[in-house]
Formats: sequence, C-alpha cells, structure tokens
Amino acid sequence: MSDKSAIKKPNGKLGILTPGMGAVATTFMAGVLSIRKGLSEPIGSLTQMGTIRLGKRTENRNPLIKDFVPLAALEDVALGGWDIFEDNAYEAAMHAKVLDKDLLNDLKDELEQIKPMKAVFDKNYVKRLEGSYYKKGVNKMELAEMLMEDIKNFKKENNCERVVMVWCGSTEIYIEEGEVHSTIEKFEEGLRNNHPDIPPSMIYAYAAIKMGVPYANGAPNLSCDVDCLVELAKQTGTPIAGKDFKTGQTLMKTILAPGLKARSLGIDGWFSTNILGNRDGEVLDDPDNFKTKEVSKLGVLEQVLEPELHPKLYGNLYHKVRINYYPPRGDDKEGWDNIDIKGWLGYKMQIKVDFLCKDSILAAPLVLDLALFLDLAQRAEMKGIQEWLSFYLKSPQALKGLKPQHDIFVQLMKLKNTLRHLAGEDLITNLGLDYYD
Repeated sequence: MSDKSAIKKPNGKLGILTPGMGAVATTFMAGVLSIRKGLSEPIGSLTQMGTIRLGKRTENRNPLIKDFVPLAALEDVALGGWDIFEDNAYEAAMHAKVLDKDLLNDLKDELEQIKPMKAVFDKNYVKRLEGSYYKKGVNKMELAEMLMEDIKNFKKENNCERVVMVWCGSTEIYIEEGEVHSTIEKFEEGLRNNHPDIPPSMIYAYAAIKMGVPYANGAPNLSCDVDCLVELAKQTGTPIAGKDFKTGQTLMKTILAPGLKARSLGIDGWFSTNILGNRDGEVLDDPDNFKTKEVSKLGVLEQVLEPELHPKLYGNLYHKVRINYYPPRGDDKEGWDNIDIKGWLGYKMQIKVDFLCKDSILAAPLVLDLALFLDLAQRAEMKGIQEWLSFYLKSPQALKGLKPQHDIFVQLMKLKNTLRHLAGEDLITNLGLDYYD
C-alpha cells in the first residue's frame, strides 16, 4: 500500500506544452484561463469536477479528486506550445471558430501572450497542411535538440518547476514499428540519419522523454508507443501515455458496446460515418493519414467484445468506419452510427446514434486531465507506460503482449483504484457482501 505523504507536493508552477496550437490546444488554453477567471466551469474534466468514493458506502466519503490527491492547481499552470503557423493563441482560437468571440475577447490579453515556438514539421507526414513557421536542421537529431532547448527556455522564462507535454498536433501518415524503433541506439542513429520512419511527433516524444518530461500522445500515429521510447521512459523515470484522444464516436462506442456485451446481446454490424470540417478533417481527407485513424478506431470494438470468446454473439461482426471532410461543418463534427443487434432467439433489432458534437470541446478537458495526472504520476515516481490513463484514449498504450482495456467503465475503475492505491486507501471491488453478513 502506498502513502499519499510520499508523493512530492506540486510546489511551484507546472508548464503544459502542446505540440500543435490549433483548435484543440487553443480551446484547452482558453478554457484554463476562463476557469481561472471564474467565467466558466470545467465541465468534462475528471480532475476538476470528478469525485472518488473512499471506503465503504456507509462511510459517505466522496471527495473531489482534486481534493483527494495532490494535483497542480490551475492557478499554477503556465501554457505554451509549438505550431507551423505564427498566430498567437488568441488569433489561432479566433481562426478555429470553436469558442464564442465574446469569451475569447474577455481572455484576449492573456491569450495573445501565448505565442508558439517554431514547430518541427515535415510535409511528407501531413500532406494537406501548408505552414512556414518551422525549424530547419541538419538532421532530426538536431531538431530534437532544438526542442529540448525550447523546453529549457520555456521552463526558465515562465519560472516553472516542472513541465509536461501533450501532443495536440495533426494525425500523421500510417507508419508501422520497425527495426529503427527497436533500441535507443538504433533510434538515435535513425535521428542522425533522417530515417523516414521517425515522424515529427516521435521527435517531440524523444525530446520530452530524454529530458524526463512526461508525454501523452493525443493523436493515433506512432509516437511514444515504440520499444525504444518505452525503454527510454523507464531509464529517465518518465511517465508516458498514448494514444488518440477518446472524444466523439469512439467515446460512444466504448460506452454502448460494454453495455450490449454485458447483456449478452449479439451484434451483426456497426457502421460508423463522420463529417468534420476543421483542420483535422482536412488532414484525414488524405488516405495515408486516414489509415492511421482508421486503425485506431477499428480496434476498439474487437477488444471490447472479444469475438474469440463470444463467437455466436460477435464472431461475424462487420465493422465499417468512414470519415468525410466537409468544410461547412467546421469543428462541429457529426458522428452517425447504425448498429444491427440481435436478441433472444436471434431476433434482429437496430440502434441508431446521431452525435452532433464539438470535437475540440470534448478533447480540451482530456488535455488538462492527462497533463495533471502525468505530473502526479511523476511526483509519485511512476515511470513508463501509465495504463491507468487509458480512460482518455482510443488506442490505449499497454505492455507489449498485453491486450489494452477499452471498456470505459473498467478504465474508470482502474483509474480511480490507481488513485486510491497512491493515497494508501483500500481498493474498491464492489463485492459488497459484507454489508449483508
């Protein structure tokens, strides 16, 4: 059993750096500033609004999570990031058109102070983006060293004690893990030789982990989930988490599928289509980038439903995912699902879900929670893969050979039990038989 007093206190300021200062990152940044000023509520954030049960139900101990474990306070957070466009956070947020202009104008002075650092960018990995504000180096190792210098400078200029990094950039083209990712030595050689299987997000991940800066990947591309960076994270004592923010359609799948499985209802088919008009939609309109997202989205149902264990219920499940770029919709994504299910005696039924959501509104609180929990993990001397943060991710990172857990209710239990463990509280099993003895 752990002891909460053994966790280092969150003294001083925490810097939260986001590679990418587009719709998601600026919605997150504006949200933090708005909440700090008392203009808005942190709805969607477990760290700010979630509670945790401690002990028996009869004890009625249900504190807010932020009062239970020592998380960095929003007042002690400094915000920054990198982007391929020179717009400050106010200009980028206005361009993204997610948040109300009046709210952004109330935050204008502070948002204008958040200016991006030059990004690490390579158009070969995100063909649909055109930007000019990026670093140039002899090789990828030099670019990584530039990022490390950026982190040091940000930390000094903002008087930060600690820094975390959350990737909020675009989805890169599909890459499979290969020989260059097998060891730290081969990876660093690959950086020096500009190996094509090391995309920009992986350069950011390397720079962060090398410096002991906790790192989370909010996109579906390979980043910190390769053997060499997992090993480096262990060596440097760095918590890491990946990948792909669990927001709209996949969030609904990880809520609905566990419920259908719990009642032993069969599923013959699950057709999912999306329309999305923001920068993410434009990037995913390229087949190479869409494949990265498709792999992330398709894996969810198979791992929740376990067709190999339930062949009569899910053995012939047909799962199709589509994403369509539709500029008029902007950040207002529409995810439409048709689910063909079967019940008693094989009788067929259907469920239809039409989720009209704002992608960045759902993602922004995840950026905050991942940053605060990763900082907590580092102060608790947790290192390497933080599987307890699977709750936030479409393709949760787990130990090689270990199936990730996609059921959102199991993920939440795992997350809260981890917090109980860190604080020296009893884990909760929900057995409850002792109430009736």
